[in-house]
Amino acid sequence: MSRVDLYIFRQLGISLVAVTLGLAALVWLTQSLRFIELVLDRGLSMLVFIQLTSLLLPNFFSVILPITTFVVALFTYVRLASDRELVVMRGTGMSDWRLARPAIAAATLSAVLCMFLQLWLVPISHTAFREWQFEIRNQLAAILLQEGVFSNIGNDLTVYARSRDQEGILRGLLIHDGRDAGAPVTILAEAGRITTTPQGPRVTLYNGIRQQIERTAPPPGSPPGTPQGYRLGSLTFAENSLDLSRQRANEEDRRRDSRERFIGELLNPDPAENLPPRDVTKFRAEAHQRLSNPLTALSFAMVGLAAALGGAFRRHGGGATIAIGVISVVTLLAIGLAIGNLAARDNLWIPLIWLHAIGPGVIAGWVISGAPGWPRPMPAPPESATDAASGLPA
Repeated sequence: MSRVDLYIFRQLGISLVAVTLGLAALVWLTQSLRFIELVLDRGLSMLVFIQLTSLLLPNFFSVILPITTFVVALFTYVRLASDRELVVMRGTGMSDWRLARPAIAAATLSAVLCMFLQLWLVPISHTAFREWQFEIRNQLAAILLQEGVFSNIGNDLTVYARSRDQEGILRGLLIHDGRDAGAPVTILAEAGRITTTPQGPRVTLYNGIRQQIERTAPPPGSPPGTPQGYRLGSLTFAENSLDLSRQRANEEDRRRDSRERFIGELLNPDPAENLPPRDVTKFRAEAHQRLSNPLTALSFAMVGLAAALGGAFRRHGGGATIAIGVISVVTLLAIGLAIGNLAARDNLWIPLIWLHAIGPGVIAGWVISGAPGWPRPMPAPPESATDAASGLPA
């Protein structure tokens, strides 16, 4: 690189790192508010909170890097134009492509980083996040229980406690256990205490009643096809114990979501998983989105360069240039979301994912080249030539 390239590249690099880290920190703070209650009300350590939420950062970086690359490219070149530096560089004979070379290099580095995140780090970090979240939900059920709130431990176990005293004893317990779909259980108890065991949390209940819906066989002599009946069974107890862990069911039945899978698993799911066709279609679209996402970093940077370098010089700043660039990328982001939703429903829309990732960069490169083939109005003749043609003295 020449000294001019290094000068521009240094500004782009410093701005890109600062803007990306700042925006990632802002997104991390907003998303981590979902877990702050575990620290304030349930005694989860701050170190565990930071470790848990930091696992979300790779996914944040992969999403915001194309956007921050565009922002940095656009504003850096608009500032160079406002300071007349681009005018001086063009005066030395440098073309627009020559001026754009540092930004293209920075955008290429962003694309490589996005590729590394999307193909390797995001699946690993998201898997670790889901496993930790599973552990908190199942092994730390005592932390998740709140006074006066129906707390859901999974999708089929609900616990309500009227109050909790200083010794950790729960008062006024109601538990609905639907893990056995054929025989749901409802338990009312005066008090209970949650203990942690190697197999998961258990609650010991005192002075309560256990109610269970049981199926009964059809009465003798009923015609064929008579459905089974149901009856309510009740059992009072002085002490009872209930397992709150859903570890065994989750390990067997839980399916990993799309962000936990690598590209090969998304494109060719294991037939043994017996995934529904809707999930297979969604996974295939997710794979193409993750493969094409790094190219959007380069395309968005090209859009910013086209807006900053393709317009005419303006003496009073580049507000219109910035507005054109921002509106263009916001529109592209909205179109990208719509295409992603369409492709997740029907894989026939997948080619549009790649067109959305590559097309804006190609069009922006055409604009930077001077839009060859685009009709332009003929320039007006000089005033002196007009006077000579009319026969009037200059």
